[in-house]
Amino acid sequence: VQPPEKPLQAEEWNKLREDFQLPEMFEEVMLNNMIRCNSPVDVAKSLLTDVAKRNGDIAYNMLVKYLTLCVQQGQVSEIRDVYDIMKVRFKVLESGAYNLIIKGLSNSDQWRMALTLLEEVKKTMMPSRTCYESCIKAASRHQEMKLAFELYKEMLVKDVVPTFDVLQSFFNFSRGMKGAEVQKELFGILLYLRENQIYPHKTFMRSIKLWFESIPGGNWRGHLTNIKDSGQCPVCKHQLEDSNLTEEEYSNLSERIIRDVIHGTDTFRKTSPK
Repeated sequence: VQPPEKPLQAEEWNKLREDFQLPEMFEEVMLNNMIRCNSPVDVAKSLLTDVAKRNGDIAYNMLVKYLTLCVQQGQVSEIRDVYDIMKVRFKVLESGAYNLIIKGLSNSDQWRMALTLLEEVKKTMMPSRTCYESCIKAASRHQEMKLAFELYKEMLVKDVVPTFDVLQSFFNFSRGMKGAEVQKELFGILLYLRENQIYPHKTFMRSIKLWFESIPGGNWRGHLTNIKDSGQCPVCKHQLEDSNLTEEEYSNLSERIIRDVIHGTDTFRKTSPK
């Protein structure tokens, strides 16, 4: 089904619906194709208006699809309108709708409303990674680094694993900024990567390099390099730490596994009545 290029009247929508093989699936298929083709919002709006007149109501999943199209095109006023409608119509929204609304608002000049919405979400459910990261990037973009780092730490406390995308944004938006606090937080991210043996991809690595080189008063220079099998860097001659366990570390680990996991403290859970 090819979406129309301009808004249609009720009779025109009826004609398309009647010609469709599965009329009961018409709206869902049409909205999916509008999202795929990035159709004008007013075309989708005319379809929803037609549905509302015919059924006296618009289903939740249709509002979410319309919301997806609005977020895709950065239509902030429409995003707010849909949110207001959904808030009145439904007692609780599911995480997918919140993800869309917060993402749409975060990318606009009304990004602080996304922060307010994040606080609302916390009252009823665990915010998703998308909700957190949309707000973090919005705060970073507006140089509110303290707020961005607070949200990042909150993610870690709640065991929500950050993506490379949001970690990279910290280095991008902190470039050239003064202040020991920002540097301390960014070194904390590098430590997080190191402790969890997470290896940045090339564009992320470049962001880290450029941040180091932009530190006011610093004299950092970054170079691409290939580490030798010996573990030594050919540029700075630094010897990288070995990720292999020593005999003592292996012994400690095996003892802990035997004591805490295999034997454990709960005999009932470790054995059967037989």
